[in-house]
Amino acid sequence: MEKVPDLQFTPAEDIPEVVNRIRSTFHSHKTRSVEYRLTQLRKLYWGLKDNEAAVVEACKRDLGKSHFETYLTEIGWCENDIIFMCKNLPKWVKDESAPNISLTNRPVAPKIKKDPMGTVLIIGAYNFPIQLSLGPFIGAIAAGCTAVLKPSENAPAAAAVMEMIIKDYLDPSAYTVVQGGIPESTALLDQKWDKIFYTGSAGVGTIIAKKAAETLTPVTLELGGRNPAIITKHADPRLAARRLLWAKLLNAGQVCVSQNYILVDREILPAFLEELKKAQQEFFPQGVKNSPDYGRIVNERQWQRLKKMLDQSSGKILLGGTMDEKEKFLEPTVVQVDDPTDSLMVDESFGPLIPIYPVNDLDEAIKMANEVHDTPLGIYPFGTKQEAMKVLNETRSGGASINDGFFHASIPTLAFGGVGSSGSGAYRGKASFDSFTHRRSYTTTPGWMEGLLKIRYPPYAGKIKQFKRMNDLKPNFDREGRVRYSLLSWLLTLGTGSTSGAVKRYILVAILAMGLRQYLQRQSKL
Repeated sequence: MEKVPDLQFTPAEDIPEVVNRIRSTFHSHKTRSVEYRLTQLRKLYWGLKDNEAAVVEACKRDLGKSHFETYLTEIGWCENDIIFMCKNLPKWVKDESAPNISLTNRPVAPKIKKDPMGTVLIIGAYNFPIQLSLGPFIGAIAAGCTAVLKPSENAPAAAAVMEMIIKDYLDPSAYTVVQGGIPESTALLDQKWDKIFYTGSAGVGTIIAKKAAETLTPVTLELGGRNPAIITKHADPRLAARRLLWAKLLNAGQVCVSQNYILVDREILPAFLEELKKAQQEFFPQGVKNSPDYGRIVNERQWQRLKKMLDQSSGKILLGGTMDEKEKFLEPTVVQVDDPTDSLMVDESFGPLIPIYPVNDLDEAIKMANEVHDTPLGIYPFGTKQEAMKVLNETRSGGASINDGFFHASIPTLAFGGVGSSGSGAYRGKASFDSFTHRRSYTTTPGWMEGLLKIRYPPYAGKIKQFKRMNDLKPNFDREGRVRYSLLSWLLTLGTGSTSGAVKRYILVAILAMGLRQYLQRQSKL
C-alpha cells in the first residue's frame, strides 16, 4: 500500500504571512516570465507522474474510487491538461491586435496584452479532489499568477498528497497550499485577493461572492444544479439507459454535472426501465456492492443526507435501494415520482439517486425542466436531432450533451462553467488561462501624429463636420431595420453582404462557368 501523508491543518494565525509572501513574489515579477511558467507546469506534471500511486491510494481512501476511475477523472486529466497548456502557452501569451481597426486608428497600433490577474485563491471540492483543485491551479500558473490552493478537507488524503506534490516540486515562494476547515477558509477570505476561484455548493458560493464583493474581488464560481435529462419517445431506450446509468455510477453519483432527474415520455417509459435493469446487471454482474468499480459516499454526513432524501420521497423504488451505513454504500437507486415537489426533485442529490418523472410530450418536459431549475449546470436531451435542438433553444444551462450524460464536461479543451445560479465564469484548456488573465488594452501614439490629432484640442468651433467625416461609420440599414445595399456594394459582395461570402460565390460561378464552357466545346465538336 502506498504511503499517504497525514493531513495537517495550517494554523489560522499563519495565513496572513503566507499570503503576503506569495503576493510579494508576484510583485517581484518572477512569474511573468513565460519560461518560468512553463518550468513550473512541467515540474507539476512530473510531480503528478512520480506520485500517481499515492494519488490512487488517496482517492481510494477518500471516495472508494477504483484505479481506473482515478486515472480517468483525476490523474490523466490533469497530466494531459498540463501538456496542452505547455504546447499552447507561448502562442496564447502574445499580444493580440484589435479586430477591425479603422484606417484612422491603425497608426496607434491598438493591441491587447495578456496580464496575470495577480495573487489568486483556489478553493477545491471533494468529489474530484485532484482535478477540481489542480485544474484551475494549472490555469493560474499558466497565466503568470501566484496562487494559494485550499483543497477540500472532506477528501483529506487527496488534500495531503497535493500539498506534498506542490511543496516538493513547485517554487514555494509563488505556490503553496493552505489546509483546513471553516476557520482556515474564513481566515483566507479575510485576505485581499486579485481573483477567487471556488468549486462547490451554491450556499458556500454565495458566502464567498458576498465576501469578495467587499473588496471588489472578481470570482469564478463552479456550482451545481438540478440537471435534467429528457428522453423523448423517439430516443433509443438502450443507449439512454446505459449512458445515464453510467453518469450516476461514476464517483457514486457525486458529480455536480450529472443528471439530477430524468423526464421520460410515457410511451417509452416501460422500455427505458427494462433497459436500466439490464444495464445495471451488465455493469455489476456480482452486484453493485461487491464491485471494485463502484465508489462510496464521501462521509457520514453526506450519506445521512442522501438517506433522508430517499426516506422522505413519496415515489416508488423501481431499482436499487440497497445501502450500508457502515461502508457509506448507496446503490444507484431508480425512483418513479409523480410530484415536482418530491424531495428527490427539489434539491440536488449529489449522489446515486435517479428520480424518473413521466411526461406526456416534449413540450411538457421542457416546461417542467424550466420550472424545476431554469439555469442548471447541464441538460441532457435524448431523441432526434430536431428534438434535441428544440430543448437547447428553449432552455438554458451551463452546458449540454445530446444523447449522453455530461460528455461535454469530459473534454478538457472545451470551456466548462455554469450560468445563473449554477455558476459564473468558465475554465478548462484555454479558458483556464483566460480565467486568470486580464486582457489589457493599450495603444502607442507616435509623435508624427500630432498634426492629425490637433482636431481633438480646444477650441472646437468649426471642427464637428471634419471630425464626423473622419469618425462616423455609415449604416447599411434603413429606419425599419432592413439591410440595404448600394449597387457597388452588391457588385463587390455579389449580394452576400460580406467579402468572404462573395469569394465563395465567385468560386462557385467560376466553376459553373468552366463547366459550361467545357460542355459547349464538346457540343461544338459533335
